Amino acid sequence: MTAAYPLPPISDADWPEEIADMSGGFAGKLNVYRTMAHDPALLRAWTDLRQHVVLESALGLELVEVVILRTGVRLNSRYEWQQHISRARKVGFDDARIATIRGATDAMAPADALLARAVDELFDNKQLSPMTAKALAETYGKEGMIDLMATVGFYSTLGFILKTCGTPLDDDIAGELAARPFPETEN
Repeated sequence: MTAAYPLPPISDADWPEEIADMSGGFAGKLNVYRTMAHDPALLRAWTDLRQHVVLESALGLELVEVVILRTGVRLNSRYEWQQHISRARKVGFDDARIATIRGATDAMAPADALLARAVDELFDNKQLSPMTAKALAETYGKEGMIDLMATVGFYSTLGFILKTCGTPLDDDIAGELAARPFPETEN
């Protein structure tokens, strides 16, 4: 699928002056944030939420990857899926576990299935069912339940930007996947 409005990631030469201090950090490292840099005020405002959702979630680095991967699947966001294959591998997932996240929840480990069902409910019903909310709160605390919903919202926003703007996969991740292919990386 082609982008509705191609908007390429901003190059170093064209990086906005008002966010010059961000070019050497997370914002300058990923094409998604280089695309978001077309709206410097949004990218600056995004910083604290990104820190929490990506690095400080009550779910922890491993389980947040389940949520992100499933969100990428539900959005049909190739960039998010492929980017987070790399991140999931770095936090210890094997490819078989990653592959299950694309499919039916009954084929997943119980912890992954609970998280994937929650993501599915948010996409399908725009809220968690009382049973799922209770299970998440009992398993991960109320913070974990809320962080899951925030992660789905955060990555949905990124997915909308990525798909609308036609943001290409980052070269390092493309190279990594070329060197160590993941079965059926098309998403």
